[in-house]
Amino acid sequence: MDSTQRLGVLAFGDSITNGGGELQWGVALQSWALWTARALGLPFTSFAVDGGRVADVVERQLSAAREWSAHPDARYGLGALHIGVNDVRALDWDADAYAAHLATVVDFLAERCDRVVLLTIPLDLGRPRPDRRRVAFANAAIEREARRVGATLVDLRGFRGRRVLMADHVHPTAFGQLAIAERVVDSLQAAGMRVLVRPRDLVAYETTSLGRLRADATYAYRHAKVSARALRPRLLARGRPFVRSPGRGRPLAR
Repeated sequence: MDSTQRLGVLAFGDSITNGGGELQWGVALQSWALWTARALGLPFTSFAVDGGRVADVVERQLSAAREWSAHPDARYGLGALHIGVNDVRALDWDADAYAAHLATVVDFLAERCDRVVLLTIPLDLGRPRPDRRRVAFANAAIEREARRVGATLVDLRGFRGRRVLMADHVHPTAFGQLAIAERVVDSLQAAGMRVLVRPRDLVAYETTSLGRLRADATYAYRHAKVSARALRPRLLARGRPFVRSPGRGRPLAR
């Protein structure tokens, strides 16, 4: 293969980058990275896996890029990474390990890609929400890595809303993936990359009053289930039996 040829977009990440799911008004739920590649007129290669954490990218996805590619030494025009949503929600969150693994992935992309784009993590993430200090740390690490290698940074901290996120407040809808791609394309265009078509112009759809009513009802039902699951641990904690503290007369949770 000609060493000057670029294979297109190389993506790593979790289910958000992997894509897939329900149609939204007939629009396929495709990865933001795939929409970005189409907008740039570039081929697309992704090793993202559902449920992935940054350690999985280092241990599995980077290996897959080396071992499962017909051109493992090829260069890419753009490296794309969005990772950390599953990390900050995990019980075994390790801030230092996250930062170290993130640097390894970014180094891999920077060595093989002409340009790298990194996405931050939304603050309004999931139900129950993770500790905001975790999200803040992860985003600071992402921003630091972007500065270190000169990557394009796309800020998703304020990304939220019924139209763009599913009821779990984690996974983007089909329109949400398009909205992320629009932000990525805007940032890449500002950085000098040529955009051939807007992601939103790649889809066509029509809505109906009945369809909107059904969609709202479905969302309300699913959102209620998510909210109930998030509230249950708090209610159980409040309902724990209490015992008297010897000598102080105050109830202590057992």
